[in-house]
Amino acid sequence: MGGNMTDPMTLNQGDKAPLFNVPDNEGNMHDLAEYMAQGKQVILYFYPKDSTPGCTTQACDFRDNMARFQSEGYIVLGVSKDSPASHGRFINKQELNFPLLVDEELDLHNAFGTWRMKKNYGKEYMGCARSTFVIDSDGTLAWCRYNVKAKGHVGMLMRELSLSE
Repeated sequence: MGGNMTDPMTLNQGDKAPLFNVPDNEGNMHDLAEYMAQGKQVILYFYPKDSTPGCTTQACDFRDNMARFQSEGYIVLGVSKDSPASHGRFINKQELNFPLLVDEELDLHNAFGTWRMKKNYGKEYMGCARSTFVIDSDGTLAWCRYNVKAKGHVGMLMRELSLSE
């Protein structure tokens, strides 16, 4: 193993987050530099696929805790490689109260190193490693974790950020 081109980049706590300016499913742009200028902290979470069981559980946990996140100045952004139409259905069906970013070309996945080799039933393939990045208003990663579990992730994240009651 080593520095071959297929190794995804891995970000660590304290690293500078890659800047991004990416549209959500409604075409609104989400610019990290702008959020930073507003003193916001951004929770950027990558998930494999709209409307699958694990991703739905995770999205609904974020939804149900949104007031708590927002009261502490956090912006929550979900991102997957699904189409805007797919995101729209997912948001409507689950009544999600936060934007889903569109990254069909995987630029954002690659910038954050979340497009990785995965193994399933002995097969290797490239896919999204469910990952979450908490970006401080100064642009550094306050917290990040690759390959998180869908279930219980938001509760764990809130404990890590001292947001749990």
